[in-house]
Amino acid sequence: MGFEGEVWRLVRQEGSVGEIVIDEADFPWLHGQFLPGPAFMDVKPWFDTSLALLEAEDYERFEEAYDRIARSLSLAGPSGPVPEFLLHIQDDRAWFRWSDEPFEDA
Repeated sequence: MGFEGEVWRLVRQEGSVGEIVIDEADFPWLHGQFLPGPAFMDVKPWFDTSLALLEAEDYERFEEAYDRIARSLSLAGPSGPVPEFLLHIQDDRAWFRWSDEPFEDA
């Protein structure tokens, strides 16, 4: 697919949360090395909690926890910000999917 090598940026109003260097495209997911930025430590617990809830299959609490990420952070690809995304970060890896349109509420 042409995504390998792209750099996606995760930002918060206060600054850079990190960058994701894409090294694998498995539609609809992109995977890559996560390079934390100065603001990452403030939001790292959000990702830890959301991933733990997802792994525990506690989907209702996962959605509540992930909502904080979606409301507070922005993800931008090489073409600019995307309106919707689902992002997981664990250690130095990140994987996500995005949409050019807002996700539909279930």
